[in-house]
This record gives sequence, C-alpha cells and structure tokens, in this order.
Amino acid sequence: MDYYRQFKVQPGTKVRLDKVDADYKGKHDSYATAQPEIEKHCQKLRELQYRLYAEGKRSLLVCLQAMDAGGKDGTVNHVLSAMNPQGCSVHGFKQPSAEEAAHDFLWRIHKACPRKGQVAIFNRSHYEDVLVVRVHGLVPKKVWTHRYGQINAFERHLAENGSHILKIYLHISKEEQLERFKQRIDDPARHWKISEGDYAERPYWDDYRKAFEAALSRCSTIHAPWFVVPANHKWFRNLAVSQIMAKALERMHAEFPEPTVDMAEIKKKYHAAKDAAQARRK
Repeated sequence: MDYYRQFKVQPGTKVRLDKVDADYKGKHDSYATAQPEIEKHCQKLRELQYRLYAEGKRSLLVCLQAMDAGGKDGTVNHVLSAMNPQGCSVHGFKQPSAEEAAHDFLWRIHKACPRKGQVAIFNRSHYEDVLVVRVHGLVPKKVWTHRYGQINAFERHLAENGSHILKIYLHISKEEQLERFKQRIDDPARHWKISEGDYAERPYWDDYRKAFEAALSRCSTIHAPWFVVPANHKWFRNLAVSQIMAKALERMHAEFPEPTVDMAEIKKKYHAAKDAAQARRK
C-alpha cells in the first residue's frame, strides 16, 4: 500500500481528525506480519540517506507532532536505527529559553534546520506556536493566526533552498493516550517520562484537536505536505513513517557525485601496491 499517498493531506482540504481511525492497521494484523515490510523500508532508508549524504546538495527535514504520549520519541528511535547517525540530527523544541523568546518564533527553528546532505528530525517543531499558544492563550489570537502564513512562507523558503520537508502528525485516540500514561505508571523504566503536564493537558484534548486540524488544513502545501499517520499501533506507525520517508527520499533522486580523482590512475596504484605486497610475502 502507498501510505505516502494515502495519508498525505492534500493542499486546500479540511482535516477532521475525529474522522480518522487511529486504530488503522492496513493489510497487516500484527507486527509479525508487518516486520518484513518494515525492514524493507528501513533498508531503503539506509541506502537513500547514503545517497543524499554523498550528494551533499539537498537536505530532508522531518517534523513530528502528536498529542502527549503520541509516540514521537519512539518514532525518532525507529528512524534513527535505520540511518547513519553521521548524516542525521534530532532536535526537540519545548518551552523557549529566555534567549529564544527574545527573538521571533522561527529563529530557534531556522538554526536547527539541516545543512546540505543531512536529515534533521524535529521532535515537536515551529507548529508549537500555533498549538500550545493557541490552546492556552499565550499570545493574542491576531498574533497566532498570522503565524500560519509566516510558517508557509518560511517552509517555502527552505524548500526553494534545497530542503525537502515532511510533516507527520502521529494520530492516537484519547483512550490510547490514557493507556500509555498507565504504562508509564506501571513500568519503572518509564517513570522518568511522567510529568504533571500530561494529565493537566488532557482536559484540553478537544482544543488541541481543533488546533491541530487548523494547522494541518492551513499548512499542508505542495512543497511541505502534512501526513496524518494512525499511531495507536506502534508497529504500524513505524511501518507507515518509514515508507513515507523512503518514498520522499526516493522522489528526491539523489545521485552519487562524480569522483574527484582519476579512477583509472587510482586502480593502477592499487594493483601496483597489491603486487608489491604479494612480492614482499614471497
């Protein structure tokens, strides 16, 4: 199945998250049946990222957004396991520091964007400034409504300068979120993930849903599309995200650069060195 096409938010369409089945699993019914396909896409990711890194002319930016416990960290781990860390970076965006807050809201984002040949993954992103600030009224409505256009212009600027942009919303249900909170309580290895904010934000679920719907609807463009990935099943989330990223890299058609040396001459030197080594062993 082509999840790139299926989950892509077409520009100009209105997103209704309550109409999206967070339990969707495609043609698979378990991780066991999906695992070979997941590995296939991960292998393709490795190969295509290597080409992008070698070419050194363009970059890939992946923005991950979700409700609390939506699986952003798990998705980052999955994607990184398929890539060479030398060509990949991860950035998390939480409450702005004093220095960041003293600049425009995109200043800290632009600094973290990938350089040529690199893949950057944003765990949360510039969209926090039309999500949290909207839900909690941290800035006036006339300020955050103006930001949709600023975000679109910013992403267009990145795209025109060689960055391919993917924005992925990991869609979980309210019931699944509560179950994941319970897992954090029951598992001592996950206690560090628990925060007061987790439960404090749950009463705002519908407000966040509307804020996400507005961002997804107003900011999915040809050059920077949004994807809504059903994420109640972590293995399906990994399957869909790895396929979407592989498809995006494939569409970039990255090419290995031409060698900077005379390969015929290099081969001669190699064979001469090999013959000399063999002669010494005799």
